[in-house]
Amino acid sequence: MTEGLSVVIITFNEGHHIAQCLKAAQAVSDEIVVIDSGSTDNTVEVCKAYGARVITNPWCGYSEQKNFGNAQTSFDWILSLDADEVLNDALIQSILKWKKHPQAASFKRMTNYCGTFIKHGGWYPDVKVRLFNKRETNWEGTIHEVLRGLSKENTLLLEGDCLHYSYYSVDQHYAQAEKFTSIQAEDLFQHGKKSPWFKRVFSPISKFIVDYFFRLGFLDGKAGFTVARISAYATFLKYKKLHEHIRLSK
Repeated sequence: MTEGLSVVIITFNEGHHIAQCLKAAQAVSDEIVVIDSGSTDNTVEVCKAYGARVITNPWCGYSEQKNFGNAQTSFDWILSLDADEVLNDALIQSILKWKKHPQAASFKRMTNYCGTFIKHGGWYPDVKVRLFNKRETNWEGTIHEVLRGLSKENTLLLEGDCLHYSYYSVDQHYAQAEKFTSIQAEDLFQHGKKSPWFKRVFSPISKFIVDYFFRLGFLDGKAGFTVARISAYATFLKYKKLHEHIRLSK
């Protein structure tokens, strides 16, 4: 297969921010493949305007959707991006150098939370393996999917940051916590996990203490406190929903 780098992005109603993702991706890619699951906004039009090849595929789960996208690429080497991620200039230069001698590689991700970049609390450096050969691995997992057989320890770490514009409002963070904890609770239930009362009580408290104090979340100011608080709340929701699954199954 011809050497080159395919950027794969999965989308659903990402028109408000995907342009900056695509603009940065153009600097390193030989093709951009977008797998859209039925957007009703202008996502598809924006992607096509930036030269992306857009393929519509009904939503089938995070890992399955990404694996489907990998199968549509012209090249074996893939850079997997989310629609709200933007390569900064340093990372762009690192990837351009990486293309001369490609191997599985990771990079650091820095999340912008309501206008503030979060650098503590366990949110940074948030190393992600995103450059890989599709013939050597595939995505696995229902949420926070990972590449089978690859890890941070046996991959090259590139210089630069991937800027993650994930949250524009606190309400959006709460909504994502509701969505993701439902998926997590279902997954835990399917794997036979339990939700004893002490885990529902003490896990959220522990989560807040670790993230805010031990992982220095307080250094990110008000945003750091909000992030730690909602992360603790999400931990509570996960075990609460798991408890409901178990109760209803009896």
